[in-house]
Amino acid sequence: MAEIPLYFVNLQDDLDDYGFEDYGPDCDSMRLTAFLDIPGQDELPPLARLEKYAFSDNVFNRQIIARGLLDIFRDFSNNEEDFLTVMEIVVRLSEDAEPTVRIELLEQIPPIATFLRENRPDFPVVFSEYIIPVVVRDLTDPDNQVRKSSQEVLLILLEQDLIFQDDTENRVCPILLELSAPESDAEYRAEAVSIICKMASVVSKSTVERLLLPRFCELCGDGKLFQVRKVCATNFGDVCHAVGQEATEKFLLPKFFELCSDTVWGMRKACAECFMAVSYNTSPEVRRTQLSPLFIGLLSDPCRWVRQAAFQSLGPFISTFANPSRAGLYIQEDGTLSMRPPRQDPGADATSGSSSPGAYGGASPTNPTRYVQREPELCLGGTPTETSAFQHGDSSSHGLAENPKQSPALTRLSLGASVTTGLPPADESPINSHPGNSEDVFNNILYWRTPLPDVSQDVELFLSESGVQEEGCMRPETVYSSCMARSEIQKVLRSLQEHMTNDPDVQAQVQVLCAALRAAQLDSTNEPESKPPGGPAEVSVSDPSPASTSRPPSAPSAQNGLSVARISQGTDAGDAKDGTSDHLETQQKLEPTTLEENKSNLQDVIPQPLLDEFVSMTDPARAQTVDTNIAKQCAYSLPGVALALGRQNWHCLKGTYETLASDVQWKVRRTLAFSIHELAVILGDQLTAVDLVPVFNGFLKDLDEVRIGVLKHLYDFLKLLHEDKRREYLYQLQEFVVTANNRNWRFRYELAEQLILILELYNPNDVYDYLMHIALRLCADKVSEVRWISFKLVVAILQKFYSNSEGALGLNFINELIIRFRHCSKWVGRQAFAFICQAVVSEECVPVEQFVQHLLPSLLSLKSDPVPNVRVLLAKALRQTLMAKAYFRNAGNPHLEVIEETVLALQSDRDQDVSFFATLEPKQQDVTDTTGLEKRN
Repeated sequence: MAEIPLYFVNLQDDLDDYGFEDYGPDCDSMRLTAFLDIPGQDELPPLARLEKYAFSDNVFNRQIIARGLLDIFRDFSNNEEDFLTVMEIVVRLSEDAEPTVRIELLEQIPPIATFLRENRPDFPVVFSEYIIPVVVRDLTDPDNQVRKSSQEVLLILLEQDLIFQDDTENRVCPILLELSAPESDAEYRAEAVSIICKMASVVSKSTVERLLLPRFCELCGDGKLFQVRKVCATNFGDVCHAVGQEATEKFLLPKFFELCSDTVWGMRKACAECFMAVSYNTSPEVRRTQLSPLFIGLLSDPCRWVRQAAFQSLGPFISTFANPSRAGLYIQEDGTLSMRPPRQDPGADATSGSSSPGAYGGASPTNPTRYVQREPELCLGGTPTETSAFQHGDSSSHGLAENPKQSPALTRLSLGASVTTGLPPADESPINSHPGNSEDVFNNILYWRTPLPDVSQDVELFLSESGVQEEGCMRPETVYSSCMARSEIQKVLRSLQEHMTNDPDVQAQVQVLCAALRAAQLDSTNEPESKPPGGPAEVSVSDPSPASTSRPPSAPSAQNGLSVARISQGTDAGDAKDGTSDHLETQQKLEPTTLEENKSNLQDVIPQPLLDEFVSMTDPARAQTVDTNIAKQCAYSLPGVALALGRQNWHCLKGTYETLASDVQWKVRRTLAFSIHELAVILGDQLTAVDLVPVFNGFLKDLDEVRIGVLKHLYDFLKLLHEDKRREYLYQLQEFVVTANNRNWRFRYELAEQLILILELYNPNDVYDYLMHIALRLCADKVSEVRWISFKLVVAILQKFYSNSEGALGLNFINELIIRFRHCSKWVGRQAFAFICQAVVSEECVPVEQFVQHLLPSLLSLKSDPVPNVRVLLAKALRQTLMAKAYFRNAGNPHLEVIEETVLALQSDRDQDVSFFATLEPKQQDVTDTTGLEKRN
């Protein structure tokens, strides 16, 4: 690297020898090979001189030739013989012994290829015979920098679609497969797998599946180099997106399971980071039954960095469960949310519970038993073998009631054994299993009772009976798999118990493992000793049995102390250490409160442990054991989670949102402020008015760093409120003018931009009473950028008045403008008046009779203003705008003479700028002075 300055010095000396003393790095317009055109040098023609310098012993001469190849092709591409000679020179330079020459040549290949495609009809042949071999050969170059340059060039050519599919499959892919073979050098293998991963997104799907996908799967299990596996894990999501859902589930998911359980923590961290991309390319069934338990394992990983990456990806992963047919929202091309148009078929909503069969347990009119959905229990595992029990559990869709009319309540067996008993009628049930029901909301009436004693054994017995009616009998392999999962979790749990009181990281792992073990235990209780002789059991409100009067047990949660206590007691209480026993006793004391809290988190859209883990991100203990910014990550992902859950399950996130909104870190509140308008779209106007408006009001009084988030989307939020609620903010809008730091002019600039949009939300009287005064205040701002955008706001207000036939309000506003700006003692105000008049005429927001009567005399009086800047803007307004309108050019116009006299006076002005703009024709004005006008207009 120390020789690089010497290269440039010598190169400059060589250029000086050829008479280019003025050559420099900023001289982009000069051809680097211009010396070839100088007559009298060696008495050689240009092409011969080119060959002389291309084959020179001086490396700098060869560098200049390589760097100027594009200009050479432009000069010699017309003659076929000369063109072939130049191509031979390119091949010769690609074999140069000096790496810097080869690098210079590679950097010129993309523009050369583009030029040849545009100017050569035989481009495919030329490119395939001369250019592709150069790039492919340099992929195996011994010099590291040359290889990196060739890799970059190859990807550029593929992105620009300059390489044909035949060349890709027959020339590029074979060399990559050779370099990534097990017997290849380690450095070459790591680079080859990186190119393969990046190529997957720019080549055809068939090419990836036939040629690259088998090798990629092989490299994912490479046991020699962890760097190879790391590259595969980092780019796993891109490869999944390239091959599609079918190939992802068939070939890539098994490898993904292996990478998630890799012994190197960097691999597991990379898998956690790309988890959302992988989930996006899988079916809802696979996402729920296989990826969810796998992700739970990453959340409880022994390595803190893996857990940190997993919690950062938790919200995005949950967002992949979103279903537009369920949420009633869809994402537009610009990324904004919008309401889904109503379906033409009235009965379509009854079957739109999922985007694919079995995605969310949606019911069909022909199969009423689908209304009762048994969700798969999650156990901790990372391989397809460990998740086989989930697939069987999810495939069982027969409910407790064969006919909904025969049962006063629908019972749902959800994740974590959420057995709902003692329910009111089905049409009032808050956990209604019909996904499209508009009444599927939380109801506090269900949970009015005080906490009851521990009835977990009764619940498990009830689960055992319901399992018989739902599935008939459990398959032996499912029972065996569940028992194996429980035994493995128990072993890990016992090994961690002795460290539980000392290490907060271990405590977090134990909590998650206990939650998973609880789910596995409840899964095992579904195997009955004998099948009851009767038909399907019905759950009745009047049933006096303990099971029917008991409250539904809470779902397992990582932050749930109740789950920790019960599971630890049921597994190996005798082996627990003293510290662990004390910890469990403390958790048992908190059981009633925890049970009451967890019931509000019941839902049926996503696996319950995922939601529990997401809610736990607001726990202060997470900041110590996972990441200090975990609350900000939770706030950032919350709208996506809310979209996945839907507004009917907002009660699951309401407490979390309120906790984040009152977080002591302003960065957390700022994140919520920037997304509150999107959340309002998801929740609808009713929930927004109840739950979001108080938070919104708090943000209005927060720090400027938080208020700017609300301000940037003020219009988007206000338009979602009812008119009466919206009018309450009229007086508060003027508070945005005041900031903690007066130098924060961008805050006021954003306010002016939002007010232009907000005008349509209020009637003219409200605009006159409240918004007009804010606009006038912003027009007098010390910062010019704020003033210019405020002038546009003034024009919009005038247009609001006159478009709503409020001429009296418009006239009062015009008089206010004349008083404040035309007769302003500062020249900036008078200049602003000239610009406002110009904008009024340009936008035609005021009737021309009103303009001529009230604004034109005051505008023309500025011709005698002592400040040239005011007269310059007056000249621009008259020549560019007024005289360009047909009304003012009409010979019969009584005001035309006055305008022409004013223009003549400005043309003879003593200031050159004033006379120049007064003389310049409008068409020339548009060409020569559009930059500044566009900035201000």
